[in-house]
Amino acid sequence: MADDEVGGTGTGEGETSTSETGSTDTSSDTSGTDTGEEPPALPLCGTEPPPGASLAPPLPSATGTCPLLETDGTLNVMTTSAGDREFMVVVPSDLEPGEQLPLIVMYHWLGGDALDFYDRAQAQYAADYYRFIALVPVGRDGAAGVPFRWPFSIADDMMTMDEEFEFFDDMVGCVQDQFGVDKECVSTMGVSAGAMFTAMLASRHGDNLSSFLSLSGGTGGMLIQPWVPATNHMPALVLWGGPDDVCLGVEFQTNSLQMEMDLAAENHFMVECIHNCTHATPPFDPGSPDLPVYAPMWEFFLDHPYWLEDGDSPYLQYPELPPSWPEWCAVGAGNAVIRVGECSGSEC
Repeated sequence: MADDEVGGTGTGEGETSTSETGSTDTSSDTSGTDTGEEPPALPLCGTEPPPGASLAPPLPSATGTCPLLETDGTLNVMTTSAGDREFMVVVPSDLEPGEQLPLIVMYHWLGGDALDFYDRAQAQYAADYYRFIALVPVGRDGAAGVPFRWPFSIADDMMTMDEEFEFFDDMVGCVQDQFGVDKECVSTMGVSAGAMFTAMLASRHGDNLSSFLSLSGGTGGMLIQPWVPATNHMPALVLWGGPDDVCLGVEFQTNSLQMEMDLAAENHFMVECIHNCTHATPPFDPGSPDLPVYAPMWEFFLDHPYWLEDGDSPYLQYPELPPSWPEWCAVGAGNAVIRVGECSGSEC
C-alpha cells in the first residue's frame, strides 16, 4: 500500500517460509518450537485469557460529545480540541446487539483519504468475514499545520501529536459507548505516512493497543521522529517494499529496519514482510477466493490479544506462519526473504 494506492489483488505465491537471510536479529525466529503442547486454535481474540494473564486497561472515554455514529460508508464528524474531525466506522453487516468485537484503527497514506482506504482495503468485506470493527479517520491538511496529514515528522510538535492521540481516544470511546469493543483486541494499522504516525501512537500512546501494523513506515532518520521506549510491548507487523521503497526522499527500508531494531531491544514480537514492489501495493494473495485480499493483516491483529506475555505469539507454536501468509514474510527481524515476482510498479 502506498501514498496513492492501497488495493489490488497482487501476485504472491501464498506460501510461507522462515528461511534466514543475513539477519540482524534472529532471536525472535523461534517458530515451530516443540513445546509438547497442542498449538492454540486461531484467532485468539475472543477467547478466554489464561488465568493470571495481564489484561488490558479500560478503554478511554471520549473527551467531548459523541455523534450518532453512521456505518453506511459516510463520514462521521466529531468536534475535538483540533477542530472538527472526520472518520468512518465499519461494523459487520449483521452486527448483533451486545457484541463485544475487536477494533482496528486504520490510518491512510499521504495522497489518500478514509474512503480510499475503506474501498481499497475491502474493509467492509473483511469486517463481515472476520467480525471486527474498523475506524478510518481522515488526516489533517497542510493548512492545519500538519504537512504530512498525520503528525510524525520532526516538524510536528508534541501539542499536535497529543491532539491526534486525543482524537484516537475520542473515536474509540464513542465506538465503545455505541457498539461495544473487546478491550483485549484493539489494534492500529497505517500505510506510509499513516504507518509512521501509527509508530508514534504505539510508542507514545499505546497503553490500550494489543498490536500494531506498519506498512511502508518506520521511525528515525532525518525526517521522522524516533521510536521512544514503550510501556506496552505489543506485537508488530513490519512490512515494506524492499531496498527501493523510497518516496519523497524517505527511505522506508532504512526507517523500518531502525524501528525493528528498537522493537527487538524491547522484546516486541515481530513478523517481518518484504516485497519487491517498492513504494506500492503489497502483492498479497491469500490463496483462496473467499478470503479477503489482505487476510494476513486482519489475522495478525485478531491472533494477538493484549493478554499475551511480552514477546509471545501463537505463531511461535506453529512450524510456519498460517496458510494465508506469503513466503516473503517470516517471524523475527531480519528473517524475511524478499519476494521475487512481477509487480505493478511504484505508486509514489
